[in-house]
Amino acid sequence: MHDVELVLVSYRSAHQIAGLLEGLPPSLPVVVVDNAGNSDGVREVVEARPAGRYVDSGGGKGFARAANAGARTSTHEFVVFGNPDSRPSMEVLEAIVADVAEDPTCAASAATMVGVDGRVELGVGGWEPTVRRALVHSAGLHKVLPRAGLYARPEPGERIDVDWTTGACMAVRRSTFLELGAFDEDFYVYNEDMAFGRAARERGMHEKLRTDLLVPHAAGGSGAPSLEMLRLRGAAMSRYLSRHHGALTHRLLTTALAGGYAVRAAQRKVMRQEALAEQHWAYVKGVTTGRASVAGRVVMSR
Repeated sequence: MHDVELVLVSYRSAHQIAGLLEGLPPSLPVVVVDNAGNSDGVREVVEARPAGRYVDSGGGKGFARAANAGARTSTHEFVVFGNPDSRPSMEVLEAIVADVAEDPTCAASAATMVGVDGRVELGVGGWEPTVRRALVHSAGLHKVLPRAGLYARPEPGERIDVDWTTGACMAVRRSTFLELGAFDEDFYVYNEDMAFGRAARERGMHEKLRTDLLVPHAAGGSGAPSLEMLRLRGAAMSRYLSRHHGALTHRLLTTALAGGYAVRAAQRKVMRQEALAEQHWAYVKGVTTGRASVAGRVVMSR
């Protein structure tokens, strides 16, 4: 077995983390970086394990900063980033670590997340945004052209090349992760994984998405309420585009995305699906303003 530590970022996620750890060997090193000051007793959960350690982030640090703190304070050769509401097996963790260990050009290897309905989640990986990809996504054409949009939703076992992978269950060599700049801490939550994929490509490296390794994931099982998260998602995308694309491309991409989600919101409104309409409008607000209001609350993860 490789020298690996599991890194979990928590925001009042003690119950989720307890469930995750129940399925993993007690000897597995685990660090929990807590964004909520042990308000839910997560410290006791992790420190009850022989190789568990607790890091208090100080609160309000977001996912990228907290995940980086876990990696930077680790003494292990490899780390696996996981979401508290994911349920990877030890076999999955060993497989994605082996990918990174055996290929020096592999910056990260990630398992494929499946939702409570058993379907692969949209966004387990994806591609660098372009105007064409944004239009495909906004129009909903990614459902019939699954490799033409922004986010990947592969079939189990399908071979697929992506530009970035989700950090919900992702293995990295710790030294390589830090050399690449770790997760970009300018992103509070979302798009830090896209930015890391870009940094890897700029160094001639790649990321691997293991569609043969399926991990149950209760998406949205931790973090802030959905409206806040949708606005954060839109704001993070706008920030990413402004940093890595020219002003004109940024405007075209955000306009395409905002237009698509505005149409979706209107459709849901007509269908009297008020909650979904509000979620789409929240994304529009985030992507058009580049700002995310979280009502003074701390948000931590996907």
